[in-house]
Amino acid sequence: MTTHNGDAEDTGATEFEEQPTTNADASAGGSGDLRAALAAARAEAEQYKDKYLREYAERENFRKRQERVVQDRERRAKRDVLLAVLDALDNVDRAVAHQETMDREGFQQVVRMLHWQLNETLKNEGLSVVPTVGEPFDPYVHEAIEQVASDAYGEGTVVEEVRKGYKQGDDTLRPARVKVSSGAGA
Repeated sequence: MTTHNGDAEDTGATEFEEQPTTNADASAGGSGDLRAALAAARAEAEQYKDKYLREYAERENFRKRQERVVQDRERRAKRDVLLAVLDALDNVDRAVAHQETMDREGFQQVVRMLHWQLNETLKNEGLSVVPTVGEPFDPYVHEAIEQVASDAYGEGTVVEEVRKGYKQGDDTLRPARVKVSSGAGA
């Protein structure tokens, strides 16, 4: 045992010296305990692995189910739009089939009706027309194709729409092609 008062000589021994074990002790109790602990640890690791694999498979199945739900929604939405367009196309077919019996005014009325029907379909799908003439040029919703002198509109104002633009919600689906005023003419 070691004393720390400085009077005694330090022998290097500690309180917790390892006790020598005999082969009989190691094989009788120690080895069996280690083997049992190892077997228990392996069994526990196998349980955790099994639990992990089940959770992983469940998560993958959920992800795949969600993907199928999204694909089904997209497919149904496309189907609904196509059905609405087909209704308008049926009206075009009827108008073409009866064009011989229509006068100019009747044919114009059919065209106006089809125009209204298609616009309603687009509106129901969340599309709106981009405002153009008289509006300040906005590069997010307008595509300038020409700059023209104009006494009627100030510089940077849309003076003519060449092709309609559309927005779906807040997103520009197709910018409007426009002519923009460069200010008063010379």
